Amino acid sequence: MPNEINPTSGVADAKHPPESDRIPNMERVMQQAQQERRGEQRFPLRLPVVVKSYAGDVREESSLTRDVSARGAFFYLDSRITEGTPVELILTLPSEITLTESIRVRCKGKVVRVVETVPGSRIGIAAVIEQYDFTQDA
Repeated sequence: MPNEINPTSGVADAKHPPESDRIPNMERVMQQAQQERRGEQRFPLRLPVVVKSYAGDVREESSLTRDVSARGAFFYLDSRITEGTPVELILTLPSEITLTESIRVRCKGKVVRVVETVPGSRIGIAAVIEQYDFTQDA
């Protein structure tokens, strides 16, 4: 690391790194912001999910989650849903997770992020869960 002039003594020393070393790199800042924004631990679980969206007309599509947390889920759909659209997710928790029988969870929330990577491919959807209920039918 190159030495810089100590502003107090006027002598170069290694205790005063260059300005570029004191400014965090953009990648680290973005990672920290992303972690803080999510706030909950995500689990990489591929769970069956039925997604109902309520943007004018009601649409329903089946998919698998990429990951889930206590407050949200990420999944892929064939059709586009815009940010802010209210959604209902019906997740099926398998017996490997519940250690009993499969359980369905009905979640209500909204789309908070849409990820379109390649035209013609499935669209990534991040949804925040605002309310959930366990259902009897499995």
